Amino acid sequence: MQKLHLLFLLILLSSASLLAQERTKIYVDRFERGTVENKTKISYLRKPVFRQDNAILTCDSAVFYEARNVFEAYNNVHINQADTLNIYSDRLTYDGNTKTAHLTSNVRMVDRESVLTTNVLDYQMTPKIGTYVNGGKIVNKDVTLTSKNGYYFASTRDAYFRYNVVVVTPQTTIKSDTLRYNTLTNWTYFYGPTNIKGKEDNLYTENGAYNTKTEYAYFGKKNLYTSGSKSLRGDSLYYDGIAGYGKAVRNIVFLDTIDKTSMYGQLGYYYKADQRTVVTKNAYVGLGTNDSLMVKNVKQPDSLWLGADTLETQMVLRQTLKLLPLPVIKKDNELGEEEPEEGAAPGNTADTAPKTEKVSPKQAVFKNKEVPKNDKKKSVPVSPPLKKAADTVLKNTIAKDSIVVKRDSIPLKPLVLKTDSSKKAIAVKDTATLKKTTLKKPLAKDTLKINPLDTVKARTIKAYHNVKVFKSNLQAKADSLFYSSADSTLRWYNNPILWADNSQQTGDTIYLQLRNKKLNSVQVIQNAFTVNVYKDSTKFNQIKGKLMTGFFQDGKLSRMFVDGNAESVYFSKTDKGDYNKMNRTISSRIKILFKDSEINEIVPIRDVEGTATPASEVKEEVLLTGFIWKPENRPTSKADITNQKKQTKTKAKAKPKTTPAPKKVANQGAIVPLKADGTKIINTALKIQDSTKKLLDTVMKTIKPVETLKKQ
Repeated sequence: MQKLHLLFLLILLSSASLLAQERTKIYVDRFERGTVENKTKISYLRKPVFRQDNAILTCDSAVFYEARNVFEAYNNVHINQADTLNIYSDRLTYDGNTKTAHLTSNVRMVDRESVLTTNVLDYQMTPKIGTYVNGGKIVNKDVTLTSKNGYYFASTRDAYFRYNVVVVTPQTTIKSDTLRYNTLTNWTYFYGPTNIKGKEDNLYTENGAYNTKTEYAYFGKKNLYTSGSKSLRGDSLYYDGIAGYGKAVRNIVFLDTIDKTSMYGQLGYYYKADQRTVVTKNAYVGLGTNDSLMVKNVKQPDSLWLGADTLETQMVLRQTLKLLPLPVIKKDNELGEEEPEEGAAPGNTADTAPKTEKVSPKQAVFKNKEVPKNDKKKSVPVSPPLKKAADTVLKNTIAKDSIVVKRDSIPLKPLVLKTDSSKKAIAVKDTATLKKTTLKKPLAKDTLKINPLDTVKARTIKAYHNVKVFKSNLQAKADSLFYSSADSTLRWYNNPILWADNSQQTGDTIYLQLRNKKLNSVQVIQNAFTVNVYKDSTKFNQIKGKLMTGFFQDGKLSRMFVDGNAESVYFSKTDKGDYNKMNRTISSRIKILFKDSEINEIVPIRDVEGTATPASEVKEEVLLTGFIWKPENRPTSKADITNQKKQTKTKAKAKPKTTPAPKKVANQGAIVPLKADGTKIINTALKIQDSTKKLLDTVMKTIKPVETLKKQ
């Protein structure tokens, strides 16, 4: 029974094939005049009208070979098929047996959506397929497409192009090796190396789809998106050009060569409007520094690696950021802020290391000893903690008359203010005089008041949940982080811990500032606590206070200042390296000096109280209130940041997809929830992509006889 079904199916297919190849006669409906050769049955016609099936063919003159069912047409050739397709040319050879038209010179094929132009076109009437192999062009509204070889399917509005394919739209220019374009849906499909160049960006792919009207896109092989100094790679890229929303899946790499930033992950989102990129799933970022380290006797850059559940990077206007100035030590060991250079923007912008005043060490005063009088010397009040500075932007205002007025706290050099480009000038020596000075001439109406900071942008990075940082000489862990390239400051929030060599620092908030891409200073704000251990001991040196400010030298912690209820427990050594006593001090301010990553000296500065206990009499471990020691949480390599170890262990267990709920980083703004835009686009593009290769193979088999037709 099954064999009978197969036989019946073959008979049906054979009948359909015979019907498709059935020969029909070419009819001449009318002509103005003509000459007929009876022996050869060749007719020479003027203004003839030919008809075959649903096609009407006209021209200025023709030679009709009736016996062969073939004619040749000359000048103003026009083929109209079913009132939907029109083909024009200067010459035509038409075979009524195969229903094939060979058109040459000024060929135009016009349907409802597009116009195809070429010099040589072979057109099959039954399947409605047009072929050119010597260059052609299709114009579809605002889209112009050119290539060397082309195959146009009028029934489906599909066009296949090979070699030197160029598609020009108002938004992009596409260059490809192999491409399919549908003039009805405006979808373009790529099957080889392709570049899609926009006004400010470029995308390379070797397989994908792009809609020239809606600007929806999907790219699935060797994808690379570039825009200026920025680039993005991913196994799969999805993009909505009009909405400016993109999605990248698997093996994502985001690079910015200007600020030496690289971001990695397995799932990413891009928002063009605010130049924001969000990466999740094994997300981590590398920040280039000017430090280096030796690996197998080879000097390599020592980058700072930062990982978190969710990372967000964005280019924002510098003037919208709250910048932190670099801390410096002034006279009498007082903490202050580095003043910006004249004409420079506030924030961490200086090129030279901060200058500090050298002070002579002051020994601690312990029990039964008097406090040295010079320790009670009145000094300059301490500057407020930089936590307040984080909420205050240093302001250099621009007056209405376009005169730059600096803060009264910064001494002004004599200025010369001009009322216009060539007239009188007014000398101003201080801000008081400046405020009283009025300009005699107003600025010209076409003069623009320009503040350079209005256009300068800086990169910011926000990290949410399980934040880890690794650098060869510094590691950290926190719940959230904010970084700005404008002041080169890393800000850790919510239970941060920072490790540098043999020291651990904890507090409510930690700021780490870089200068010239090298470690410069660290500040621990509120509940600041530092633990330092000797390499050969388990004894804990401890310092605590309200504000802790440390300074780095050559990548190592060199000195530290503790302000506000400062306490310390310090084990001192003899010249032979033996412990001789435990020193405990309470002071309003303490200075700590480091040597070889260990505490070398603790110097109480004001209101000192202290005790010294011989090491032999210390029977139990002394820990200050708030003591925390968590070496097990310390990242030990880059692999801890990139989650490679964790990923290997959990590879076999697939977890359900979750979207983390980002937290607001203190006064730095909140992450915008990820959009669900593009879901329909992505699903549609994937379905289209699955069927594309099968369709292309079928089409190429159909096309082969057409290419050999001309040779026959």
